[in-house]
Amino acid sequence: MPPSGAPHVSVHCLALVERLRALGREVIMPRYMTAVRERKADGSLLTEVDVAAQEWLEESLREIIDRPVLGEEMTAERQRQVWSQGGDGIWIIDPIDGTTNLVNGIPFFGTSVAFYRDARPQFACVYNPATDEAFYAENGRGAYLNGMRLPLRVPHNSLADCVAGVDFKRVPKSLADRLATRPPYYSQRNFGSSAIEWCFVAAGRLDLYLHGGQMLWDYAAGRLILAEAGGFMCSPEHDDFDAADPWRRAVIGAAHPSAFKAWVEWLRASS
Repeated sequence: MPPSGAPHVSVHCLALVERLRALGREVIMPRYMTAVRERKADGSLLTEVDVAAQEWLEESLREIIDRPVLGEEMTAERQRQVWSQGGDGIWIIDPIDGTTNLVNGIPFFGTSVAFYRDARPQFACVYNPATDEAFYAENGRGAYLNGMRLPLRVPHNSLADCVAGVDFKRVPKSLADRLATRPPYYSQRNFGSSAIEWCFVAAGRLDLYLHGGQMLWDYAAGRLILAEAGGFMCSPEHDDFDAADPWRRAVIGAAHPSAFKAWVEWLRASS
C-alpha cells in the first residue's frame, strides 16, 4: 500500500520507498543480530548484510531509473568515477548506516538512498527496517515519514531549550570537552547512525545536529530530507553547505532558523 503522502511526490520517489521496504524484509531483517562483523581497511565495520544490501540495491535501483550507482561498499576509485558521471543522474547509497547497531540488536540503523543530478539531490529515502520508518523527500515537494508531513512537531527556537544530536568522537577534543561540560543546549543524544540522525532533526525529534565528518553517502539523503522539512545546514567553514568538500563534510544543522543561527554562532566562536 502506498504511503498517505503519495500524491505529494513522484512515482520514482514512491518506488524508491517501496524498494527499500522490500530490501528490509528480504535482505536486512532476516540477518538482524546474526550477521558476523569484520573490519575494513579503514577500521570500520563490514558485514555480509552490507554487501548483500548493496548488491541488491545496485540491481533494483536501475529498474526505477537506469543510472550508475555510487555505494559505500566499492573502491574509492570507482566512487569518484561514478561521481564524475553524475550530470545526468546517479544513485548514492549507504546500504547499512549504523552497522554496529544492527549487529548488536540496537534498532537505530537504516538504508540511505538519494538520486542526484548535477551534484544536487532530487529525491531520497532513509528507511529503518527495525522500526518500519521511511523518511523520504523530493526536491520542492516536502519531506515525509510514512506519509506524515515533516516536521512532526514545532522545533524549539531557543538554543537553551534544544535537544542536540552530537557525535563527540568526530569533533575536535577541545570543542567536545566544552560541549560535554558547558553545553549551550538542554540535552544531547547520539544514535550511532548519521542517516537516521539527519531524519530525526527533520522530524523534530532532535532540534540541533553536529557531526565532525561525514562521507558523501552519509549525508546524501538526509540533507535533502532536512531541507524539505524546513531545516537548515552548513559546515563550520561555509554557510553554503555545498561549498565544502563533497567527500567529507562536517555538519551543523538545526530545525528552527533562530536556533540554527545561535548554534552556528556558538560553535564558530568555540572552535
